Amino acid sequence: MIEALIKKFIKEGKLAEQKAGIVQVEALLKESIIDLKEAKKILRIADRATYIMAYIAMLKAGRALLLLKGYRPTDGAQHKTVVEMTGAILGEKYTDLVSHFETMRRKRNELTYDAGTLLSGSESKQALDDATLLVGNIFKEAKSRNPQLELDL
Repeated sequence: MIEALIKKFIKEGKLAEQKAGIVQVEALLKESIIDLKEAKKILRIADRATYIMAYIAMLKAGRALLLLKGYRPTDGAQHKTVVEMTGAILGEKYTDLVSHFETMRRKRNELTYDAGTLLSGSESKQALDDATLLVGNIFKEAKSRNPQLELDL
């Protein structure tokens, strides 16, 4: 299944092969952890900012996962490509988590480009919890490739 998705995305110009070292993967994961920590600091005072920071943390971790597998998203629908590839790489065990990642992608678009989008404090809290879980699982995947990888989650 994942091979077919990769071929489809490469043919559509949404994905390209990318050789990357663990240093590049680690750098993106570190950035996503910084985003999570900042989102946690503002959780009780800024629902929208928390939500968007949590989403960005997921996006960076997803990009790290793609790099780990030797790919990067290219022009056109990069966020959507990262979400779909993250789901394909992590597998069915993470279907619910990746489904929320997709929901967050759409809501982030609404928050960014539309007016009047409603967002509750509980949505922001759930976004931060799910982002922490996704980043942690992607970190585990990266650590399985490089046991010396250490990040402060």
